[in-house]
Amino acid sequence: MKYKRILLKLSGEALSGDLDYGIENNTINFIAKELKSIYNKNIEIAVVVGGGNIFRGVSAATKGMDRASADYMGMLATVINSLALQDALEKYSIPTRVLSAIEMREIAEPYIRRRALRHFEKGRVVIFAAGTGNPYFTTDTAAALRAVEIGSEVLLKATKVNGVYDKDPMKFADAVKFDHLTYSEAIAKNLRVMDMTAFSLCKENNLPIIVFNMLQTDSIIDAVSGKPIGTLIKEDL
Repeated sequence: MKYKRILLKLSGEALSGDLDYGIENNTINFIAKELKSIYNKNIEIAVVVGGGNIFRGVSAATKGMDRASADYMGMLATVINSLALQDALEKYSIPTRVLSAIEMREIAEPYIRRRALRHFEKGRVVIFAAGTGNPYFTTDTAAALRAVEIGSEVLLKATKVNGVYDKDPMKFADAVKFDHLTYSEAIAKNLRVMDMTAFSLCKENNLPIIVFNMLQTDSIIDAVSGKPIGTLIKEDL
């Protein structure tokens, strides 16, 4: 395996499968099974899950809701998704802990960096919930921040498409896929793979990003193995 400690960023929409919203059971079980394939290779796994399948703060804010309140509701949605993923992973006998940036001790541990590292030592998967715990920050930023804090060797951003394109491949048949990009190129081309705060964190800490389709069988083990998959974003290609 090329990487020994990884952080996987899952969008909330990835958990909804073919549903318009919510959590689709077959999809979350598929994701858990894929994670088991790298867990069995002794890879240390951290996960950040979005909440867009349940509630999206920015969308609510554009419709008149206070942005901070909407973002806090979105953070709570990520906790729901994190607990669902924990349940799916533990059904595959993978010990998992949810660490929340917003304290809710009855259902999750509070986020403490040293505690997260200790869970890795004990062979547990760690799911970071509730974003950064602050409004106005996306779960992409939370993923980049946590990845840097725990010393992850790569940030794996799972999407419904197999990489980064110059335009939406779902809408444009002539969309062109990039196999490699630098952070500067991704920002200059305004590709919107992640928000600028997340990109800046990755760039400043030289953290490579792999954008790939998580819903393809064996895609995550290929990514962790270093096989060419999706789009690799790093400063020195």
